[in-house]
Amino acid sequence: MRKHILITGASSGLGRGMAREFARAGSDLALCARRLDRLEALKAELEAAHPGIRVAVRSLDVTDHEQVFTVFRSLRAELGAIDRIIVNAGIGQGAPVGKGQFALNRSIVETNFIAALAQCEAAMEIFREAGLGHLVLISSMSAMRGMRGGLTAYAASKAGVASLAEGIRTDMLHKPSIKVSTIFPGYIRTEMNDQAPARQTPYIIDEATGCRLLVRAIDRESAKAYVPWWPWALLGWLMKRLPLSWVAKLN
Repeated sequence: MRKHILITGASSGLGRGMAREFARAGSDLALCARRLDRLEALKAELEAAHPGIRVAVRSLDVTDHEQVFTVFRSLRAELGAIDRIIVNAGIGQGAPVGKGQFALNRSIVETNFIAALAQCEAAMEIFREAGLGHLVLISSMSAMRGMRGGLTAYAASKAGVASLAEGIRTDMLHKPSIKVSTIFPGYIRTEMNDQAPARQTPYIIDEATGCRLLVRAIDRESAKAYVPWWPWALLGWLMKRLPLSWVAKLN
């Protein structure tokens, strides 16, 4: 079991839920997000519920790339080691391309992909030096195909994340002590999609269940995982092969 786990985007949603699950299993945690007050409240909650663990928190805007390196190194120094890093921070809904919302769509790509690259660079620097580690990138089922409307930029950014993970994994084929996993979550109810109508979030599951399944998938350290496996493994296979008119119905 990995004992020292860093999670970005940990102040809410999937990041916070995964932190609770890993804390329950006895891991020390390094938690990053922009909202330090939320992180400090989570730290107090986790340390009270699980007295044997250590929780270190840092304010981090992942689009400040130099800060990513500084914070990751600082957290490693505080905990003594980091052996798993979960690249989770991200933002969601954009706007259809060409509707005058370039700044919004750019921010999605910069946060979800460019900032993910910075996190991967900082993580792999740590793992290469230590000679071991587990890098986890949270992608999305929307990465399977191009998506319409407000999901176009988001889906493209998550496809980039999946490709980035695969490239790093290929680079590490000669070093099996460093694992790289890509996680493809289906719809999990969080603050990000809480207001989305049911027709836009098929097969959605609650946050607690989703985070429990995410952690289970991450702990297996497989190259790729769909969460939950059913029905998203089958839907992922179909999404890559069926006409775009069918894929459009998913959003």
